[in-house]
Amino acid sequence: MDQLVLIAEGFIGIFHKGGEVLASLVTGIVPTLLVLMTAVYAFTALVGEDRINRVIAVSARPGVAYMPLRYVVAPVLAVFFLTNPMAYTQGRWFPEKYKPAFYDAAVSFVHPPLGIFPHINPGEIFVWLGIATGIQNLGLPLGPLAVRYLLVGLVVIFIRGVVTERITAWLIAREAAKQAAAEPAQA
Repeated sequence: MDQLVLIAEGFIGIFHKGGEVLASLVTGIVPTLLVLMTAVYAFTALVGEDRINRVIAVSARPGVAYMPLRYVVAPVLAVFFLTNPMAYTQGRWFPEKYKPAFYDAAVSFVHPPLGIFPHINPGEIFVWLGIATGIQNLGLPLGPLAVRYLLVGLVVIFIRGVVTERITAWLIAREAAKQAAAEPAQA
């Protein structure tokens, strides 16, 4: 009988602990997140969605000089202003050969800025909060970690964008070669 009581208490204890975590979020990060999202949407309305879209359209131009715009500026702006998952729609401005690389860069940037801009990916804020709790338990400040995480994220999205663009170009060329080889056989 004592075993059943312990199991029942343990079972309900899980839900009590979950309720405590939820209450801490409602009084902690949730109000901050709501105010930050409101500010971002207000800024977008003030600047104008057309202006933001034009900046992203410029970054879709071909050439090495536009790579930092394509794989750092465009994903950062898209993720900051449109948040996850709406940010990926900005790939519509890119030619087909750049779309996979833009998507790779954008999807890779939805986690690194969470420590500074939690509105970007509120569904994943629990990942950052878990890391933050561990850092705070060590007695270390969160600010430097959040900035480093963001900076490393910028480097990573640029590298991923460039590498994915090269892989996409290679796959497109390979497919074109296959089709060119198949055409004489069909004639």
